[in-house]
Amino acid sequence: MRFLFATILALFAATLSHAQSYSLEVGDVVSIEVLEDSSLNRNSLVLPDGNITFPFAGTVRAAGRSVAQVQESLTQALAPNFAAPPTVFVSIAQLSSPPTPGSDITVFVIGEVNAPGQKELERGITFLQALASTGGFTPFAATKRIQLRRTDPGTGEEAIYTFNLRAAGDGARISGNAQLRDGDVILVPERRLFE
Repeated sequence: MRFLFATILALFAATLSHAQSYSLEVGDVVSIEVLEDSSLNRNSLVLPDGNITFPFAGTVRAAGRSVAQVQESLTQALAPNFAAPPTVFVSIAQLSSPPTPGSDITVFVIGEVNAPGQKELERGITFLQALASTGGFTPFAATKRIQLRRTDPGTGEEAIYTFNLRAAGDGARISGNAQLRDGDVILVPERRLFE
């Protein structure tokens, strides 16, 4: 019995050690918790540029780094906002998945949504349909400034289209029927103080 318990404990420690040393990749989703301020807790997608964004910390490099390194960087970036250095926990919430057969495009959804991450969607899906796959907005979402970021593969230039979903409450028509393309990024920013 003791041998079995010791074996299980050793396997758990090895798995934990491997998870902490795992090198994050684009498309991975990390779960970030700040013990001193639970309102900051959220999942964050490793963006195509290899970074994550986090309130009060800004942009933090994640791709190619371990979970422990990202945790340390976030702790340092958040420290000026707290009286004592905050206790930050970072873990892997979801690994990036290779495209599956039958899915036509890959879209990245980042920011203040409940299920950010890399989405494998059917060709022809619209902006609003893709937003519906994110599990809704967090309380911090700026629904007046949602962005669709699209990079032209030929020139490398990025075009940014802004959508105001709050206008729909006033009887206005939402122009969210733009069809998405492979590599599009939907960004739901954090709302400002009086927004």
